[in-house]
Amino acid sequence: MPTIPYLHFQGDCADALAFYAEVFGGTGLTTMRYADNPQPHAGWAGSDRVMHGEVHFQGGTLMGSDFPPGFEGDPQKAVSVMQTLPDVATARAAFDRLAEGGGVIDDFKATFFSPGFGMVKDRFGTHWIISAMPSAGASTGAPAGSPAA
Repeated sequence: MPTIPYLHFQGDCADALAFYAEVFGGTGLTTMRYADNPQPHAGWAGSDRVMHGEVHFQGGTLMGSDFPPGFEGDPQKAVSVMQTLPDVATARAAFDRLAEGGGVIDDFKATFFSPGFGMVKDRFGTHWIISAMPSAGASTGAPAGSPAA
């Protein structure tokens, strides 16, 4: 079974997952609201916050939800989502879109382990590590088993 990232948001999960679907060409975007629960917890009935959502892209699944009504939290404060894309142009385009309204942590550039790599925090508070796959036969000097190896 694969490991699946599950992100938490403060009321903007639906917007975030729709944005990620757009950036990465995602499919199967689904959301369930707390209001959809036939037996909601006290105080959650009627809430339009997302109880569970998911989107599929690049051979994987990204899941998420809003914190329940009345709960506080720090969305993705100490977690990053790593996404390797097939080439530098695709990786750069995704990096640039994610940076819109967010902030660049590490500029997108060639490194010793990837022809294109950068880190960004998007406008929803999610930290992303974006990397491009090396071209066939290229050596990046990355350790065996690393994402760029």
